[in-house]
Amino acid sequence: MEFSAETTIAAPAETIWAILTDAYNYPKWDPNMERLEGTVALGQKITAHTKISDRAFPVTVSVFEPNRSMVWRSGMPLGLFKGERSFVLTDNGDGTVQVRVRELFSGLLLPLIGRTIPDLQPTFDQFVAGLKAEAEGKG
Repeated sequence: MEFSAETTIAAPAETIWAILTDAYNYPKWDPNMERLEGTVALGQKITAHTKISDRAFPVTVSVFEPNRSMVWRSGMPLGLFKGERSFVLTDNGDGTVQVRVRELFSGLLLPLIGRTIPDLQPTFDQFVAGLKAEAEGKG
């Protein structure tokens, strides 16, 4: 099961990266985020509190390549169920950056747990739109 969205942002990768790694200000531009607790850095645990669920989502930042890519991972023991959210920034060489956000759910329990996961596509579309507006100074 996968959800993704992408957009082209007229801002430097450094500006976009600064927004993506500023946990405190996520609610300012991400319309589905109540709060993001923790420090967004390699190996750190962060907890997302979203408007679409009463449940908190703890994740670990497992990949952290400044201005290029980041991955947040969560899951159950033994890989029974895993979630992996990736953020990829690609410099287009023309003053714009392509940003792709993707969430992949997998594991043996996916057929069971997957039925309880709502359609997250609108939240991904809203995420990239909010990030674009914030990075381009329209937020």
